[in-house]
Amino acid sequence: MNKPQSFFHLHLISDATGETLLAAGRAASAQYKDARAIEHIYPLIRTEKQLMKVFDDIEEEPGIVLYTVVDQKLARMIDSRCAAMGLPYVSVLEPVLSVFQSYLGTPAGRRVGAQHVLDAEYFRRIDALNFTMEHDDGQLPSDIEEADIVLIGISRTSKTPTSIYLANRGIKTANVPIVLGVPLPPSLIHARKPLIVGLIATAERISQVRQNRLLGTSAGFDSQTYIDRATIAEELAYARQICTRHNWPMIDVSRRSIEETAAAIVALRSRTR
Repeated sequence: MNKPQSFFHLHLISDATGETLLAAGRAASAQYKDARAIEHIYPLIRTEKQLMKVFDDIEEEPGIVLYTVVDQKLARMIDSRCAAMGLPYVSVLEPVLSVFQSYLGTPAGRRVGAQHVLDAEYFRRIDALNFTMEHDDGQLPSDIEEADIVLIGISRTSKTPTSIYLANRGIKTANVPIVLGVPLPPSLIHARKPLIVGLIATAERISQVRQNRLLGTSAGFDSQTYIDRATIAEELAYARQICTRHNWPMIDVSRRSIEETAAAIVALRSRTR
């Protein structure tokens, strides 16, 4: 009999775009067919202040931490914080750099993002990543018209990881949460430039993912309502109603990987341009 699929949080901290980490994390995750990673990608982390915010998120949803950070001070901070929290952590490039250093007889230059060619495409992707990180979870709604794509959906419909995946391909992506009974920002309703896409899933799927999130919730959080399938069904009905009213396309992410969801969004964008 097949085991029920479980979920775990996978935190990927990078001082560049995060593509190296994403590939390594997914290659490892693919070996565990009964466990699915909920990916949290933190690209362009180059200061202590940025890193502290990352760990605020990790404390809420603890899990495995992988990182590629060449700044040794930041790397030590990651090691010490993860050890204090009792979380497993791996510097993905460090063992490889050690082998190179041993064989070549010289230490690595430790240049941030050295694997990327500094061409127009690279800067376009960095610009998109910066925009996407600044417009995560409904932030800065006033300039949402500058986005290429806006993803909307209720909690745990993979809005953030999908946004970052698209940004890694140079697509400026914002995401806005749908909360039952709360109107969307007027700037989104009146936006004309971006493609607005609603992400939905089955109530069962969202309930499973939300149960995993409860590992890091604080006191006073109404966990029963958060994972209640009847309540989730009501949230989803509200989200569908909004998308139908504004003629925004919807994508069901229940059985889609982040890559598949992103591909479907890009296909929609190409048809509507």
